[in-house]
Amino acid sequence: MPFLDINDCKLYYDINDYTDPWTKPESVLLIHGFTESTPAWRAWVPHLARRYRVIRFDQQGFGQSSAVPDVNAFSTQNFVEHAAKLITEFGGGRAHVMGAKSGGLVAIELARLKPALVKTLTLASVPLDPPKPRDWLAHMEAHGVKSWARETMPPRLGTRMPAEGFEWWVNLMGATRIETARAYMRWVSTIDVGATLHEVKCPALVLTTESPRRSYSRSDMDLYREKLPQAEIVALPVDGYHVGATDPDECARIALGFLARH
Repeated sequence: MPFLDINDCKLYYDINDYTDPWTKPESVLLIHGFTESTPAWRAWVPHLARRYRVIRFDQQGFGQSSAVPDVNAFSTQNFVEHAAKLITEFGGGRAHVMGAKSGGLVAIELARLKPALVKTLTLASVPLDPPKPRDWLAHMEAHGVKSWARETMPPRLGTRMPAEGFEWWVNLMGATRIETARAYMRWVSTIDVGATLHEVKCPALVLTTESPRRSYSRSDMDLYREKLPQAEIVALPVDGYHVGATDPDECARIALGFLARH
């Protein structure tokens, strides 16, 4: 299996490239969200990989990447450095960056702090005010991460997801180690990308849903319009808030159109 060594961390990565072999395609870097890993982007890849070199990876502590050593393991700087290293190693030094859920927070900070590496920014259901860890962690500590995934999945996926799909997502997210969850929630509760969002200057696409199931959605969209005026904002008419999971084909289609314009 392919791993990239960064300091004391081994990052698992996967590259899909089905472009014409005589071309030199641009690259796309995909950054997953909390309790996810590379398979979360599975349905996006066939669409993207015909036109782009697609780089997926498991963030530290998730999937097949190195476990976290302690609760203080995560920092914005480390997450950004890991993503940047993948772009320089495999993306030709510059890439279109896509982030889902809290993975989009890393994508935003990457675009802000290392603008030379980011051609465009695509954000799928990225909350600017991330959930606070207390209730989630309490459930995980008492009942396990998989139980938390099952408990919180209905509003995430909405009513159109078949039962088999629901279980697939529960198993994917429920496989996350409790040590990773503790460290990640400690980090994510401290980050405030809304305060510096205006520093992102690259073209941006914001994908969201019309779901009323997340109270932050409306205020976040107002903040995106105010702080990221160059962004194209698309709200899909679905009732689950994780748009990258509920409608991956439509998201990929919209993203491809956005990339083609930039």
